[in-house]
Amino acid sequence: MAAERPRSLFALSAAAVSRSMAALEREVWALPGHLLRVLLPLLTVFHLERAEDAARRAGLSTQPIWRKLWDDVMKTRPPNSESITCWRKKFLETFFSNVLHGVLDVSSDWRLNDRHFSPLLHSSPHVSQLTLCNMLQGAVELTAKHNHKVLENLAGSLRILKFQHLLSCDQSIRRSLVLLLHRLIHHGSVSQVSMYSWPVPDTVLLVLILTMSAGFWRSGNALTCGLCREEDKGQSQESAQEGAERGCNAEQEGSSGENQKSAPKEADAHMNFVLSAPRSPPLQNPVCEETSSEGLPCGHSNIQGGSSPHSSSEQLSCHPIPRKTRRRMKPAVGRKRRCLRRSRGHYADPEDLYDFVFTVAREDNSGLLDQNRTTEGENTENWTSSSPGSPCTGHAGCKKRGGPAGILSLKAAHRFRSVSTLELFSIPLTGKTCRTLSNLLSSWVSLENLVLSYNGLNANISCILSGLRALSRHPECRFRALRVSDMFSHMPCMELVRCILSALPQLHTLSVSFDLKNQMEGSRPEANPSCSEAEIPESCLEVLEIRFPREPLHTAFLLPVLKASKSLQQLSLDSATLPCPQELGLLLEVLKECTPNLKKLSFHDVNLAEHQKEVLLLLQDPGLQEITFSFCRLFESSTAEFLSEIINTVKRNSSLKSLKLPGNRLGNHRLVALADIFSEDSSSSLCQLDVSSNCIKPDGLLEFTKKLEGHIQQRGGQLPFTHLRLFQNWLDQDAETAQEALRRLKAVCSVVNDAWDSSQAFADYISVM
Repeated sequence: MAAERPRSLFALSAAAVSRSMAALEREVWALPGHLLRVLLPLLTVFHLERAEDAARRAGLSTQPIWRKLWDDVMKTRPPNSESITCWRKKFLETFFSNVLHGVLDVSSDWRLNDRHFSPLLHSSPHVSQLTLCNMLQGAVELTAKHNHKVLENLAGSLRILKFQHLLSCDQSIRRSLVLLLHRLIHHGSVSQVSMYSWPVPDTVLLVLILTMSAGFWRSGNALTCGLCREEDKGQSQESAQEGAERGCNAEQEGSSGENQKSAPKEADAHMNFVLSAPRSPPLQNPVCEETSSEGLPCGHSNIQGGSSPHSSSEQLSCHPIPRKTRRRMKPAVGRKRRCLRRSRGHYADPEDLYDFVFTVAREDNSGLLDQNRTTEGENTENWTSSSPGSPCTGHAGCKKRGGPAGILSLKAAHRFRSVSTLELFSIPLTGKTCRTLSNLLSSWVSLENLVLSYNGLNANISCILSGLRALSRHPECRFRALRVSDMFSHMPCMELVRCILSALPQLHTLSVSFDLKNQMEGSRPEANPSCSEAEIPESCLEVLEIRFPREPLHTAFLLPVLKASKSLQQLSLDSATLPCPQELGLLLEVLKECTPNLKKLSFHDVNLAEHQKEVLLLLQDPGLQEITFSFCRLFESSTAEFLSEIINTVKRNSSLKSLKLPGNRLGNHRLVALADIFSEDSSSSLCQLDVSSNCIKPDGLLEFTKKLEGHIQQRGGQLPFTHLRLFQNWLDQDAETAQEALRRLKAVCSVVNDAWDSSQAFADYISVM
């Protein structure tokens, strides 16, 4: 068949010009490398991006050009610039965000002002991390029709979605956010959702983000996306066929109640059938929930796979649909009362996207819930323990009632794709929000990492643990890392650690951090010393980090945790006080006996000035590869002999790879002495040394460099040392000497430092004294 003829002469000319430009571009990219090197800095961002492959083939790096673009356009020093491996990606990702939020004008630089260059469209494939702020203007822009292709690109590239400083917004903005989350999470690649700095969170907005991150969405007629319609069509056809077969089998079952023991595949097919029609919401209000073993909500509990779809009013009705069934039914009067909320119209409108998620934000249904439970004569404790969608069972911080008030039931709900990491920083969580989160966590099987930082949890931490405990029982659970930090501790740190490990023995990483003891700590009795004898199930823990709120470190409380953690590889103890000199020695014995796989040990802000013997024992431990003594006052009252013993011990230890000594008042002379670790007679394999915040001056650094160079010469140029960290030292006191020292050091190893103003830091220190 002949090719279609262009509709006009203009179309023919445009096609010819396009072909000519493409041919010209190919000729340009075929230029020799030395000509390309001259040409690349003269290109706009659009053409520089297209020249990437040609530059790579010619053996040229565009990284310096992208770095210069950053300096010229962004005019800021990027955080952690030493860790940036691709300036092209860094520039385009930040450029996308700045254009989206209107803080960058593309006409400000000729390299950006190209008629071929669509800022959002061409930079979106490089965006793996995006932050939305304030009134979510970015969400509105990205869901606009003209940015359809941009959103499609983000669905494939975006991995981390952050929210910061959010404000309350109207329903139209929430609708845009819902569509954005649905595309990027449910039908995209986002694996991490983080929320920051929300002092007074909008409960509606917070619950919306949490619920959609967990994979839930009521796809009403007005907002069902094309991908959902395709899935629903396929699911409806498949489920109808399976349901018909199941309906036939159901007729053959006896009256012994075997119908209650449906296979999981059958239950899934049943739910797919129910949820394939947009009239049926995927989440149900718990006050409408049937407590049968199938866990299906009323109005759905009698719809079997082969049945034809009913009208909206029929699906939302509380009355049973007439059909032959042998399953034992609950009294109709109880069922009718339980569905009173739905009959009042809360879910009657299938177009209302928000009812299924905002119940918790509107009202407390606990009174009605209790009344319904009492009417049916159910035992509250039995109901909560038997319902996997309601994990919170009356622990501290949760009200012992028939179930979490107003919390969404997830027991029989359909689920989209969900994220694997959830982070909440500086967002106060109320008891009701914690119960909602707990309910979501109980079946969030894709969740691997949870970070809760400064949320004011207090006793509500038990409610969160209840949801995680329910999740841990799920056969597909992948939860491995939990980090909890807050201003006040509700209970002693070690007691909380024990509770967490007892509930979640499959954890690989646990971090518990508190600034201060609870304000009521003085009036509360201390933990029972016999808790050290309590049994903790064997755990999979590999990383344990504890920051004490100035609590004494009692080894007896830590002992059962270490005994249960045979796989522990990293241990970090922060801000602990040693009640007596023997405690550290006991800890070392426990570590040696119970944690044979321990590779990294860190002490921060723990006074070790009087524990020189224990410090030397740690430095000669053949199993440890990384040791950190951070702000531990090592040399506060030490002698020259102690420093010499440290150097000789490290020289003989061939397994130690990293030694971090920030904030220990090394000064110039001790730094220079540390260079002897790499002397000719040393068997040390030390490759990383951190001497940040140690009052080091430029002349001391230069002397250290010269001594290091001498040792390298003696060893024939062979030195394992590769990384030196020098943050927050007094190198600004003599810039010329510091530059010379750094230049010579960088020929030996990788040096990481910062432009720290020591005079201003000292003034700040004096001002707060």
